[in-house]
Amino acid sequence: MTEILNHTQFATGHHLEICRGDITRETTDAIVNAANSQLMHGGGVAAAIAQRGGNAIDRESREWVRVNGPITHGLPAITSGGNLPCKYVIHAIGPTWGEGDEDAKLRQAILGSLTAAEGLISKSISFPAISTGIYGFPVERAAKIFMQTFKGYFESHPDSTLEIVRVVLFDEMSAMNFSKAFQDEFGMGE
Repeated sequence: MTEILNHTQFATGHHLEICRGDITRETTDAIVNAANSQLMHGGGVAAAIAQRGGNAIDRESREWVRVNGPITHGLPAITSGGNLPCKYVIHAIGPTWGEGDEDAKLRQAILGSLTAAEGLISKSISFPAISTGIYGFPVERAAKIFMQTFKGYFESHPDSTLEIVRVVLFDEMSAMNFSKAFQDEFGMGE
């Protein structure tokens, strides 16, 4: 079960939630997969999503790459949710720590995912902590970028179809870092 740790409502009416839980159990319209450019779902969040989502996600991922080529930081791929409770999986590639310009690339991955969800006319989306696992992006730094990017997005997109944006974190350390970044950016929230 998802536990909401922090919540705020922007002046535009959009909600941001920081949660502890399992992203593969999210019932939001879309979830974001922390993917690699070839959509090979071998480990971490990607493996959990592919495993629980079933063969459809792997099949659709291979077809996406065959038709469109590798995904980039700002242009994620989209597949169905397969056996997951969400309608769509948005496959975003985050930066690997040390490759250069990591902050900008993480912002691009977040914004690309929000834009993809808008294109699907989604009302809700759940994100993992993109790039903070095997890609080595420092969690505290990533959390600040997520909060700043969400704030800027809703300030510049007041008519967004997205009513709820969630960050769903599996481990305690990530949850603590994202809660701190949330509180630094928005105060205590509700």
